[in-house]
Amino acid sequence: MMQKNHEGAMDPGVEKPAKKAKNELLEWLKALLIALVLVVLIRWLLFKPFIVQGPSMEPNFVSNQKLIVNEILYDFRKPERGEVIVFHVPDEGRDFIKRVIAVAGDTVKVEGDKVFVNGEQINETYIQEAIDQAHAEGRLYNNTDFPNSFVTEGVVPEGHVFVMGDNRSNSTDSRMIGYVPLGDIIGRADLVFWPLKDIGIVNH
Repeated sequence: MMQKNHEGAMDPGVEKPAKKAKNELLEWLKALLIALVLVVLIRWLLFKPFIVQGPSMEPNFVSNQKLIVNEILYDFRKPERGEVIVFHVPDEGRDFIKRVIAVAGDTVKVEGDKVFVNGEQINETYIQEAIDQAHAEGRLYNNTDFPNSFVTEGVVPEGHVFVMGDNRSNSTDSRMIGYVPLGDIIGRADLVFWPLKDIGIVNH
């Protein structure tokens, strides 16, 4: 209710604080709504959660870890060697996570624990410790060479990549299923967010 001032005029200042508070609340609600919409858009259009299943990427990724996959990166460029990608395998009806070893036009050869791309052995620092441990135990870390009876052609065709799991003796990858079409790639694994003890940026 408005009150009269000492000159008898109505003083509108009494209601101003309540009106200001109401406007601030509306602004906060609008900001929160916009933030929520942005989160949903980013979640569904740019990034996607992925759960690691199985041991094929050990020791760098373990089963039940949860990752964030960047779905938009490869709209601007092609995958590069060393990047960890998630892709769909139609014959399996599920998604795989593997590491890109070679890209279109590359010649690939795998002999034991040595991987050659275009005739040069690549330095796989991300699994070197595991390889060294296997050798110390008198065994190879990898038990499937390439090319082989599953995939006989060693040159990566245009529009494809060659991928392998970090756990070389326990991974179904390009050595068995062939080259991965770029169109089947969902995105690059960029962040581990669960469990909390493993949280961190993926090393490519």
